[in-house]
Amino acid sequence: MAKVKLIAARKEKNMTQNDMAELLFMSQSQYQRREWGEVRISDGEWERMAKFLGKAVEDIKEEENITTINNHNNCSGYSGYVTGNNYFYSIPEFLMKNQQEYIEALKGEIKRLKEEFSRTNNVNKTASSNIS
Repeated sequence: MAKVKLIAARKEKNMTQNDMAELLFMSQSQYQRREWGEVRISDGEWERMAKFLGKAVEDIKEEENITTINNHNNCSGYSGYVTGNNYFYSIPEFLMKNQQEYIEALKGEIKRLKEEFSRTNNVNKTASSNIS
């Protein structure tokens, strides 16, 4: 959710997003994501922005919202929520079980390949010593 009070205060001071970004030592796109609510604004950033804008933090700060994602209609079985840039999903049990079985199969294949490598390596060492 866009930070309406922050945007209004910035425009009131005739500052661009780029101006704010430079003051905060970040790129314009990084600042823009904060203004649009895509990235969480730290308390320190709120304080610096308020100082640059000549406002109290309370006058420009808006609460961070958590966006909920429910994809039940698309049959994917995933649901989750977003906080800032972090995405959290609940993965269906059948998918977790499938992935765990796949991991176990891969572990078995790794073990088999290690044993095969060990046997091949031993055969090569024996052949080398017989040649000498």
